[in-house]
Amino acid sequence: MKKDIDFGAVEGIAVAIATKTNDLGEATWDVYLLNNNPFPLENVLITSKGYGVIDGNEVKTSVLRHMFERVEPKSSVQIEPIDPAIFHINNEYWVSYYVQRQIYDKKFVFVPDSVKEENLIDIALLQLQGVLHS
Repeated sequence: MKKDIDFGAVEGIAVAIATKTNDLGEATWDVYLLNNNPFPLENVLITSKGYGVIDGNEVKTSVLRHMFERVEPKSSVQIEPIDPAIFHINNEYWVSYYVQRQIYDKKFVFVPDSVKEENLIDIALLQLQGVLHS
């Protein structure tokens, strides 16, 4: 049972939604996992989903699963592209990974309308601007 598993405290891990300009001069948005630790993450599993209410109607996106065998120290991986049309609902990223034989698990939720121009910061590891959740 999950309650019997000893999950360690998650440190040095963040999820970011960042923007860049494509070849056509249009803004594109992607979601990234950042490993700020001096050690790699192994067997990283990330589930993503969106949910909320738009115009009085309950909205849910598909649940997507992403697997990365290894995320190197002081690096990032792109999880998925994201459509700005769903910035108005909760966007949840549940991250599970191993460091040696210890499992770690954390949920990152970008609340509705938290990803917007005035909340963008410089994210050094990505060399992009975005919203960082740690």
